[in-house]
Amino acid sequence: MTNENNRTYWFVFCKTELLLQKQDDGSYTIPFSTEPPTSIHEWTNIHNITPMENGDEVKTYRIDDPTKIDSGSNTYEFCGLRASYHKLPLDLYLKAGKCQEIIYWDANTQFCGVCGGKMKMHTDISKRCESCGKEVWPQLATAVIVLIHKGDAVLLVHARNFRGDYYGLVAGFVETGETLEEAVCREVKEEVGLDIKNLRYFGSQPWPYPCGLMVGFNADYEGGDIHLQKSELSAGAWFNKNNLPEIPDKLSIARRLIDDWLEN
Repeated sequence: MTNENNRTYWFVFCKTELLLQKQDDGSYTIPFSTEPPTSIHEWTNIHNITPMENGDEVKTYRIDDPTKIDSGSNTYEFCGLRASYHKLPLDLYLKAGKCQEIIYWDANTQFCGVCGGKMKMHTDISKRCESCGKEVWPQLATAVIVLIHKGDAVLLVHARNFRGDYYGLVAGFVETGETLEEAVCREVKEEVGLDIKNLRYFGSQPWPYPCGLMVGFNADYEGGDIHLQKSELSAGAWFNKNNLPEIPDKLSIARRLIDDWLEN
């Protein structure tokens, strides 16, 4: 399908805040118009993003001053990307995540890592050094996350970097030379000292904080006692459905894994 009305979704970021448009019914959307909702300068780098499923065009860019918005008759406000999950339709939230990752990548690849030359956009998702020709693409930090089952209980942990008192799942980044499965077993052994078996793929999720891909698994307990990696975790225990602590927000694959266990 094609965009017949020539309007575009404009995903505008100021630092890590996303510009939302408040509609008459109190709901929120992304500015959707023929022109951008802010003033554009010669140095503004507007990125073309994969269109929406119905063909609507998508563009994203960053501004430095949140007051330079031509609101006209519209009501705009800035919102953190994570908080926008609770305000936007899911497809727009997911697209905002992709836009944020491109903005982050652009800001962190201004100069060539080989010769220090200026990097210039080559395609919508690649840059080329003007001096030596080195090409770069957006990088993903792949992480694994696992729900471990022991009878009618599951292992939940509280990581020291959690912003709140909720409990989540054992997770960690995949290292070079590892398979996803090897990364799961290593992270579980390192963080809680347990052996697992029957590793089962659950699903994956883009995690634009700032540029991650989360890959989820279920696994069964095989042996060992819980020994927490104190530098990473502050608490961890087995919980059944009747004594659950506070659990992660619904935007995360951790919550999807836990909800799937609760429902099935």
